[in-house]
Amino acid sequence: MTFPDRIAIASRNPGKIREILAICADWPVEWITANDGSGEWPDVEETGASYLENASLKAVAVAETLGIPAIADDSGIEVDALGGEPGMRSARYAGADATDRENLRKLIDAIADVPGSQRTARYRCVALMVTPDGASTSAEATCEGSLIGEPRGQNGFGYDPIFVTDGETRTMAELSPEEKDLISHRGRAFRSLRDRIR
Repeated sequence: MTFPDRIAIASRNPGKIREILAICADWPVEWITANDGSGEWPDVEETGASYLENASLKAVAVAETLGIPAIADDSGIEVDALGGEPGMRSARYAGADATDRENLRKLIDAIADVPGSQRTARYRCVALMVTPDGASTSAEATCEGSLIGEPRGQNGFGYDPIFVTDGETRTMAELSPEEKDLISHRGRAFRSLRDRIR
């Protein structure tokens, strides 16, 4: 697999699109997003049994609809004290139409009685590129850390205000976008995907 001329980002999440465009800024391609008004953009229900299956559902739908290669990722936060929850349900933790704030509040409440030393967690991301003929390549990465009980920081999105990566004292939401992209699960997964495509 090599870099195509154009790649669609199979996501409608503005925070995710912004991060992918920044992380993949050195890819020699033209990016197509749902915000470009590029024809029909499929709505995909994430019904897969794994991060890889969910990423594949999104990428395949967009690649087939637009007729160009598409990339997608599926990611989540896995909390050890909660048996790995919310995991693949991270975006829908507080319900199908939950906001980032509602999901964050539910997770804060879920760990309220967990001692700080036992609040270990990780972000996990599977990134995938699919061509219209069905060829695909993928990469997976994690970012290990722990959770705090009170949100801090204005950057990032999702659970970033309570996630502190190992070796840091600041939450992901207190890091600059450039700092976050260097260490995040998404940054690591898409850089690995780039190397596999290359």
